[in-house]
Amino acid sequence: MPVACLFVLATLVLPVPAFEIWSDEDRRQSVALDVAGKFTSLLSRGPDDPILFPERSSETSLLRLRLDLNVKHNDWMNSEIAYEQRARWISEAAGFGATGRFLPAEAEAPFRLTQLDWQLCEEPGDFVARHEVDRALVALHPEWGEVTMGRQAIGLGRGVLFSAVDIFNPFSPLEVDREWRRGVDAVRAEYRVSQTSSVEVIGAFAETWEKSALLGRFRGYVGNVDASLITGKRGQDFMLGVTTSAAVGDAEIHGELAIFDTPEPQPDGGWFGDDHLVGKAVAGGSYTFDIGKGLTLLGEYHYCGFGVKDASDATARLTDRTFRERFLRGDTQVLGRHAMATQLSYPLTDALDGSFMVLQSPVDGSGVVSPSIRWDLAEDMSLIASAFIPWGDEPAAGQLDSEYGATPMSFVVQLNVYR
Repeated sequence: MPVACLFVLATLVLPVPAFEIWSDEDRRQSVALDVAGKFTSLLSRGPDDPILFPERSSETSLLRLRLDLNVKHNDWMNSEIAYEQRARWISEAAGFGATGRFLPAEAEAPFRLTQLDWQLCEEPGDFVARHEVDRALVALHPEWGEVTMGRQAIGLGRGVLFSAVDIFNPFSPLEVDREWRRGVDAVRAEYRVSQTSSVEVIGAFAETWEKSALLGRFRGYVGNVDASLITGKRGQDFMLGVTTSAAVGDAEIHGELAIFDTPEPQPDGGWFGDDHLVGKAVAGGSYTFDIGKGLTLLGEYHYCGFGVKDASDATARLTDRTFRERFLRGDTQVLGRHAMATQLSYPLTDALDGSFMVLQSPVDGSGVVSPSIRWDLAEDMSLIASAFIPWGDEPAAGQLDSEYGATPMSFVVQLNVYR
């Protein structure tokens, strides 16, 4: 490994303490630096398919250092800039096992005027280190609402594991490093119509207008029910979406529905007999049982018309540029059209939390079981251990026979440090 790469690795793991750099006497103005570091180790054992898994056993290590500078200028304005370094080491000839469902995508982030993402060094085939500016924003807080300009994270949905309306870099349900949503270059302006409702305009920009987004959102709540209506353009699609959530007794329920009018016809057909109309939906809920410290059950169903009807078509569809771009952009969080997820979580002790997730395709019956333990070693340090155990028809000659049968059996350990 070159000396430069060793230097990058050393920089990534250096313990840099967070601190308040400056503040005035009444703390109306301040400058603070937050630091977070992550080390992730992923061990995988793939199915017996030499095309997708040249080596069935693989190991991947991820290092990430994030510096977040927050400036409070006064009571009505603040700014933020976040700089991130990340490194990825993959065992030789790992194939799909090291770059499949569990790791963040290395594709360029959508909805950016310029990436501000550079390569630091690379060892061909097994090591790469990069750094980027992931946040760079100014936020204004006038009496009538909120205005945020610059690179920022935007989430629109109500779903926990899935979303129908979350079009800005949504997370994958099996992604192991899912904490910071990648920033997009955007302007948001929200006007509070009343104490319980608001109107918002969101513009997220890319190199061309055809790749940009312009949305309007109206949201409000009445009692224990909230809802939003979202409409506008996403890339070259026109979209219309609604979200809602509500408290029903001691339970919580939520739902999302979106329809996209796409310029290209969908190979597997669309809604209402129109090949250009694509639907997405999420329905879910959660309930905490009065058992011990509180056992929480979450369930969600996801439908995505951008996915493939048959998993055996996925390999061929991913060679299509338009489908691949949509998949990498997050238009479909799963390869197929249907997904069901159930998750149990329980605080075992004050410092130890456990969870158990089951993700399944109702079409072919394949799925993944994922138990996980989080141990808070200190106030600013945690250790997470997770396993992913798949079932379903395994792939053959590079072709998927079920949606999750090609998922490698994996074990993940992640150390998180926050300062």
